[in-house]
Amino acid sequence: MSKSNFSRRGVLKTGAIAGAGLALPTYLRADSHTGFTNAPGASEVVLGFNVPQTGPYADEGADELRAYELAVEHLNGGGDGGMLSTFSSKVLDGTGILGREVKYVTGDTQTKSDAARASARSMIEKDGAIMITGGSSSGVAVAVQALCQEAGVIFMAGLTHSNDTTGKDKRANGFRHFFNSYMSGAALAPVLAAQYGTDRKAYHLTADYNWGYTTEEAVRSSTEALGWETVNAVKTPLTQTDFSSYIAPVLNSGADVLVLNHYGGNMVNSLTNAVQFGLRQAQANGKQFEIVVPLYSELMARGAGENIAGILGSQNWDWKLENEKGARYSGTNAFVKSFGEKYGFPPSQAAHTTYVQTLLYADAVTRAGSFNPCAVVEALEGFEFDGLGSGPTLYRADDHQCFKDVVVVRGKENPENEFDLVEIVEVTPVDQVTYDPEHPQFAGGALGTCNPGA
Repeated sequence: MSKSNFSRRGVLKTGAIAGAGLALPTYLRADSHTGFTNAPGASEVVLGFNVPQTGPYADEGADELRAYELAVEHLNGGGDGGMLSTFSSKVLDGTGILGREVKYVTGDTQTKSDAARASARSMIEKDGAIMITGGSSSGVAVAVQALCQEAGVIFMAGLTHSNDTTGKDKRANGFRHFFNSYMSGAALAPVLAAQYGTDRKAYHLTADYNWGYTTEEAVRSSTEALGWETVNAVKTPLTQTDFSSYIAPVLNSGADVLVLNHYGGNMVNSLTNAVQFGLRQAQANGKQFEIVVPLYSELMARGAGENIAGILGSQNWDWKLENEKGARYSGTNAFVKSFGEKYGFPPSQAAHTTYVQTLLYADAVTRAGSFNPCAVVEALEGFEFDGLGSGPTLYRADDHQCFKDVVVVRGKENPENEFDLVEIVEVTPVDQVTYDPEHPQFAGGALGTCNPGA
């Protein structure tokens, strides 16, 4: 399948798994060898959007893809330009990237690392993608980031929250705008202590992969430092859909708080089961039993319905930020307007972070004057920016992690409509969630050096 097979929208669907007997990868062909992987021609540049279109995180993937399409439209001069007008960097002018029209290919990660790597590899080798982005699973992000490092392309991570992505599994070619588990724990713990007290006993149900592990660790360490006790922590399969057998033992465990380290459809199902078992009405240790979801979104709230009411958690961003918290979060309203007019409803945090990552890549290329991955790395490392909805933000050079304010939220008790299910409890300043690059939760691994590939 060649790059000339784009539809009128510029979308080329790529197979999830590359077949046997493929032609020589684009970046190894003599006629395109210009010093780095998939150097674009004079007229267009191809980006790879690799998202979960099936599986437990498919809702997040669908919203990511909407945001990617919107970002491409804005980069190519369509629509109202969205956050191009609010971005503190002013080099993007709606003429594509360095004068090339932006095209894109898509793939389905299936929320499986092997499928995600195969899809990304196909985009790079068959379709000439010079940057890969997307995903709603940290296991997927870590796997695809490693592949991009090997292939010599930039990876702009999508929705990945595990400490590992910019911790032990960080790579020089990879960058993350989304916040991480440590930041959730640091922002949530003081709010949990203020709301529920410091004498609490927590029971954790944790998704059995690296995101679940680091989120459990972050929330445990932050809450235990304030006086909470962890009475048990149980791993649950990512493929689980009915959590009844995991919920049943909780009320007899001595715990008075259930922490659900679950995301996407897993969280919707486990929270629903917990409510069905009566945990919201239960008393334990002379206290009202509480449920905490360290990371959730408006999309998940919609799936959980009335069960989300009163549930505390954290978000990377919320579509109401600028209206409720002021001009510090400029860019939010511009993005919400563009997204809402195109799709008919507000964007999720998944949509926001993927849109922003696309703009940040295009901006870095433009400021560097080159698509060479090493030039892009240099342009992004230590880059400080504003106007993209999250307040002043730093892309730290040490680990390629973005540092910005963190939003603490709670499910609304009496929502006005299906798109306004979450209220902002507070916004934790970036200084309170910033950590040393050598922090124990991020130990191991080395960033290494950029790989330009060919």
